[in-house]
Amino acid sequence: MKNKILVTGATGNVGSEIMRLLPIENARAADINMERMRTLFGADADCVTFDFARPETYTAALTDVSRIFLLRPPSISDVPKYIEPFLDAAKSAGVELIVFLSIQGVENNRFVPHYKIEQAILARDMPYTFLRCGFFMQNLSTTHRAEIRERGVIDVPAGKSKTSFIDVRDIAAVTAKVLAEDGHRNRIYTLTGSDALDYFAVAGIMTDVLGKPIRYTNPSIPSFVYHQRQQGRDWGMTLVMTMLYTITRFGNASSVTTDVARLTGRTPIPFRQFVTDYREAWV
Repeated sequence: MKNKILVTGATGNVGSEIMRLLPIENARAADINMERMRTLFGADADCVTFDFARPETYTAALTDVSRIFLLRPPSISDVPKYIEPFLDAAKSAGVELIVFLSIQGVENNRFVPHYKIEQAILARDMPYTFLRCGFFMQNLSTTHRAEIRERGVIDVPAGKSKTSFIDVRDIAAVTAKVLAEDGHRNRIYTLTGSDALDYFAVAGIMTDVLGKPIRYTNPSIPSFVYHQRQQGRDWGMTLVMTMLYTITRFGNASSVTTDVARLTGRTPIPFRQFVTDYREAWV
């Protein structure tokens, strides 16, 4: 009987939270690092080594799977080469639903990989749920952690525009619900927090909670690209980040929705609460 839920990117911010919320007997963690999966989920968890770049890992991952949480690894931008073969394998395996973690405003940005993945799923006529999410609050505690902790700056080219940040814990709560119950096939949900903040306000809240000055530098796009490359970020990841922050710069990431509250029955986690909960990441 097909009763497994495959969680790709299981050791990441969103994936690990989803694994925590799903029943252990139904969830299957899929990621490159088996040792880290065992550390996070324990010896009794169903874990498989999985890599989009290695088709030989698909069969074990997809056996007895009815639903998939699909996460695009940040390092992958070539959708036809790395994602579409997995979608073909999933369709052949009889997967009944793909829940894809997309981005807010993707329908207006055809150059980002998320748009291409959505289109690839639609082209295969596979049942889907697209979760189009605002910027993760946890980007500040992971991707931008070092610059905030060591230099007290937020160095992203978002201009003065506002962003409807969302906590990954809210994304995971919605995702677990969509994966565990019926009624969400061929639906699109836009997941945001309850407020839109510019990065000056973000820096102000972080300054207040952390008790040390945090400054938003508001760099130009060329300056951002230069510094990302200087820090060793590869071109693919740098370009994707630049495109996403350019979307923000033009105001396309500022709209606020009520989908999180409607689907979970509670208000989204406020940004101040996120900073309080993750305080140790920056001090």
